[in-house]
Amino acid sequence: MAADALMDFDRALEMFEPVLGFEVHVELNTNTKMFSAAPNPAHRDHHDAAPNTLVAPVDMGLPGSLPVVNGEAIRSSISLGLALGCEIAPSSRFARKNYFYPDLGKNYQISQYDEPIAFEGRVEVELSDGTIVDVPIERAHMEEDAGKLTHVGGSTGRIQGAEYSLVDYNRAGVPLVEIVTKPIFGAEHRAPEIAKYYVQTIRDIVRALGISEARMERGNLRCDANVSLRPRGQEKLGTRTETKNVNSMRSVERAVRYEIQRQAAILAAGGAIVQETRHWHEDTGTTSPGRPKSDADDYRYFPEPDLLPVEPSLALIDELRATLPEAPSAHRRRLKAEWGFGDIDFQGIVNGGVLGEVEATIAEGASPAAARKWWTGEIARIANATDRDPADLVSPGDVAALQALVDEGTLTDKLARQVLEGMIAGEGSPQEIVDARGLAVVSDDSALIAAIDQALAAQPDVLEKIRDGKVQAAGAIIGAVMKAMRGQADAARVRELILERAGS
Repeated sequence: MAADALMDFDRALEMFEPVLGFEVHVELNTNTKMFSAAPNPAHRDHHDAAPNTLVAPVDMGLPGSLPVVNGEAIRSSISLGLALGCEIAPSSRFARKNYFYPDLGKNYQISQYDEPIAFEGRVEVELSDGTIVDVPIERAHMEEDAGKLTHVGGSTGRIQGAEYSLVDYNRAGVPLVEIVTKPIFGAEHRAPEIAKYYVQTIRDIVRALGISEARMERGNLRCDANVSLRPRGQEKLGTRTETKNVNSMRSVERAVRYEIQRQAAILAAGGAIVQETRHWHEDTGTTSPGRPKSDADDYRYFPEPDLLPVEPSLALIDELRATLPEAPSAHRRRLKAEWGFGDIDFQGIVNGGVLGEVEATIAEGASPAAARKWWTGEIARIANATDRDPADLVSPGDVAALQALVDEGTLTDKLARQVLEGMIAGEGSPQEIVDARGLAVVSDDSALIAAIDQALAAQPDVLEKIRDGKVQAAGAIIGAVMKAMRGQADAARVRELILERAGS
């Protein structure tokens, strides 16, 4: 396939105004599925289950099986709607969305169409420099997820070139909330950044609510990014494309930028944009055509006859409203002030996606500076090198315990990094690793003095240099002692003992 022509990003923004829209799907972490009693694979306890083991007759679309609404999913959906600033409908209902779904046994999806549970909201999105952008929310509606197809054969894992496909119904029926924005105007050059931080804000909201793991790499959170361009001064909206299921915030940002550049090149050359879905390719940083984008009429929606309307009481709504957590932007501003970080240090935590981990580590007893150091330093380095999420490597409690060993003098920073490697390798708690590896700092002055004397015997001129005022000469002895004691000496104490030897 020939590469798309791309226009320079700045030039594209001179000629055209970008209009954005996002559809974010959030998998709820209820114990069971949306319409059956089967275990929910979006719950951490069931994530790695074997194919087709988390199913019930409803999920398989077997004749005679009837759906029953998950009450906890409704509560979670209302909480999310409230957190998005939405109105909660006094009555909403499910509909059948008819489409060829090879991974939904009944061949339709139970969703909400013209009567969603939440509507007319607004989300504050904070950009990298602290700028606040208001993103209007059109609706948040409940639905079920489809299953998963595995394409066997071929070189890409896609349906093209595959010999056959296998269906895993484990995910079929997982509770979803789909959040749909209204068109977002005025994004201009910051359109890609707004895309990234909007998705991050949604992730932060659902994690704070505790209703989803919101792990994009696992599909707990998926974003469809809509992009259209219109010539400067034109009122009519341009034709949009929808880039489907982008699986990281960085990729959302890149996909929006790419579509702006691709569409601008087509329009400038006199071409027309096709209203279609697009696939994002992480390896090449490009999009490719999917299918023509269907309109609502194509799905032949009609009310789901097997389910009653959802009519939450005002008391339930008030109860859930009272439990809402702090809004993400307000939460960040408070933490930044409490921790005393400057803009650059705090933004490094946010951009690294470890704000929650840093906060939890501080709650476990570590200082803000130490928590930031670990999560944006050595842990981030290892995560990047192994292409893993920092939160998967180590727990905040263990990081705080590791720092406590440093604070009490049991470990130096260098030794602590060795312990961290052991923690990530699954060797146990920080103290267990210190004991097993024998990594504690040597605090016995007699052992340190013996090592110092041995080093001084090899470099007898050092003491005279120190007595002559060249205190930096002690560095050679400190280095020799640290090497002899495998890094387990306290360098500051070694320096003190050397100066005592020199009579300084």
